[in-house]
Amino acid sequence: MNPSSVIGAVVGLLTLLIVVALSATDASMYFNLPGLAIVLGGTCAALFIAYPLAEVLRIFKLVRTVFRNDQHDQQRDIEELVAMAQLWMNTDVHKVEQELKKVSNPFLRTGVQLIIDNTPEDQIIEVLQWRVARLRAREQAEAQMFRVMATFAPAFGMLGTLVALINLMAVLGDGSMTMIGKHLAVGLMTTFYGILLANLVCKPIALKLERRTARRIESMNMVLQGISMMCEKRGPAVVRETLNSFVMHVEDEIHDGGVAATTAPKPKAEGQVKPAVQPVSITRPAAARQ
Repeated sequence: MNPSSVIGAVVGLLTLLIVVALSATDASMYFNLPGLAIVLGGTCAALFIAYPLAEVLRIFKLVRTVFRNDQHDQQRDIEELVAMAQLWMNTDVHKVEQELKKVSNPFLRTGVQLIIDNTPEDQIIEVLQWRVARLRAREQAEAQMFRVMATFAPAFGMLGTLVALINLMAVLGDGSMTMIGKHLAVGLMTTFYGILLANLVCKPIALKLERRTARRIESMNMVLQGISMMCEKRGPAVVRETLNSFVMHVEDEIHDGGVAATTAPKPKAEGQVKPAVQPVSITRPAAARQ
């Protein structure tokens, strides 16, 4: 299980329960079946109209993906690429083919297989870039589906509010206060359900899927760079250092303080003579002096 998704779901549910328990005189009034039916039914209906059936049915699988911990081992890909780069540099094609059978990354397998088949480097890069673009387009479309649901849910919440207000106006003259309160509760609860579904379910899932796509594309670009270096028969040390730059975690790429900033200067002892610093003369080039 993905710990962040589980923590978010539990904290959101507990927050909602605590707020309802502490603020409501009757917690059961927050459960309104007609309002829930308007929001959920309307959102599902609009989603089926907007998307093909096959894509809509993938929603349950995508929700499981959000809660599944599917961290990809980038370091394993680096080690496999370095090992195959070493064998390829030594022109040991047979051992490269044997090593390729142990690789679990299909994107990496495709790239190395194209190298073994003596495919030109520009064609290999083109094929792999096309696969990266295809994955990005497909997974962004899946995340976009949840963003669309996040716009549908509040809209149908407002629709439920309008329906409840129409019913309220119909009984406003001779209706009892119980009937008026019932219709007003439906109107408010549909808006509540719509906002809750959009901001606690749909939008967080969309953001989680987009972040997952970004990590997967980063890994694919790393493999793509390794395949490109294999085509040029770069050494394994260069391949390792280049690919490690993809997985390095640096807090600040511009400035991290350095050793001098974190180490306090030692105070000078009394009588210590500071060495003379010779001035450095900088001679401008002849072209700059003209």
